[in-house]
Amino acid sequence: MAIAARLRHGFEARLARWVRRRQGGDALPVRVHRRRLYILPTRAGAGFALLLFGMLLAGLNYANSLALFITFLLAGFALAAMYACHGNLLGVTVVGAQVEPAFAGEDARLAFVIDGGTAARHDLGGDLRGADADRSNEPVQAAAGTHATLPLGLPGERRGVHAIDRVRLSSTWPFGLFRAWTWLHLPLERVVYPAARGKRPLAQAAGDARRKTGDGPAAGDDEWRGLRDYRDGDPPRRIAWKAYARGAALLVGEYAAAGDDRHEFDYDSLAPLDREARLEQLCRWIVDAEQRGEPYALRLPGKPIATGNGAAHRHRCLAALAGMPS
Repeated sequence: MAIAARLRHGFEARLARWVRRRQGGDALPVRVHRRRLYILPTRAGAGFALLLFGMLLAGLNYANSLALFITFLLAGFALAAMYACHGNLLGVTVVGAQVEPAFAGEDARLAFVIDGGTAARHDLGGDLRGADADRSNEPVQAAAGTHATLPLGLPGERRGVHAIDRVRLSSTWPFGLFRAWTWLHLPLERVVYPAARGKRPLAQAAGDARRKTGDGPAAGDDEWRGLRDYRDGDPPRRIAWKAYARGAALLVGEYAAAGDDRHEFDYDSLAPLDREARLEQLCRWIVDAEQRGEPYALRLPGKPIATGNGAAHRHRCLAALAGMPS
């Protein structure tokens, strides 16, 4: 079994390199034309072919005209199914792709936006595996002249930035006898954050401590900090109603007390821990600070990130952690 697995893996690797040389790299939008479209019988299709072969032998052996008529009728049905399956993918255009970041060990999602063109498209699926693998997502439909979003599940990976070498777009419509597919070689990368499982609690900002003891000014009325997403319990007077009227998301203005301290997460301050433990602890602090709506800065060797908060700042910091060398 091990030898067979190695042989199959080697064959698939050679085939993948051949397809890459034949097609080259892709850039959005990608239109599926005949030269990059492949089709083979599925297991059900192979079984159907064996059944037809047996019926042909029986009809010839017994000179049964009815059996031969049914055999050729079913063979014509299979050829029509092959033509329809091939045409279901021909002309499809992939117009967009988005990879969601995730934490180490967690599943993520890759979403393709597909334009079916002038024809309706049925049962479009995708995966990251070989041509005989089962599809890892529910098939989607695309009506003529509309777009459809095809989500693909990505298995959990270790921390880092991982290139997605190729993705298969496929279909077995209409009867599952044939599978037509094409390979997409897009410059996609998956960002995997460290696992947020550090054990050290988030330290209290010095400005918060001063306000609790009465040594600092009252929070919330001195310095403009910026806008953040609305959270339940925010006072209506701080909602950015003008931005909301222009079609923006519901945002809330944040103010900080004069002299308010920010969190500063320093990689070197966690020196007793190994590299991965440090990154996991920093990730934990960033997630906690973001949940509390507190600004923070990140100091990595050669990669200082200034103070900020919000979804974009969170992703920038966590992506920097993911990109640290192993």
